Amino acid sequence: MTEVLFYHLTESRMEEALPDLLERSIARGWRVVVQTATEERRDALDAHLWSYKDDSFLPHGTDVGGSGALQPILLTVEPEARANDPAVRFMVEGAVPATLEGYERGVYLFDGHDPDQLASARERWKAEKAAGHAITYWQQSEDRRWIKKA
Repeated sequence: MTEVLFYHLTESRMEEALPDLLERSIARGWRVVVQTATEERRDALDAHLWSYKDDSFLPHGTDVGGSGALQPILLTVEPEARANDPAVRFMVEGAVPATLEGYERGVYLFDGHDPDQLASARERWKAEKAAGHAITYWQQSEDRRWIKKA
């Protein structure tokens, strides 16, 4: 059974919150795939992860160059991409995976101010619960900390 987490962004943008969550995953020794809804978002996230902090970066690549198997973090738009043998799959901005079977953890990160992303997250909650996954819901507090709500 996959542990599925829903992260409800209310105070920050995805570009601000995602790197910290990716750093935590890498620190645990997990390889990660991040699925975006569009190629434009994938490419923007690719550029952002190289420069989001002055003193560090997250080792990553996209599924475009053919080196996906080498990447600790693989960015993709493909719902079935697993070239880097990931333990964790992140879905951002309404991206939907083919399945979460075989992952240790699936993470939906969604913007609480976007009605489409909220609707998608609600649908995914129902689908993942029906699939028998262990589900938790986290929401940001005003100081941008994650509070477990369910």
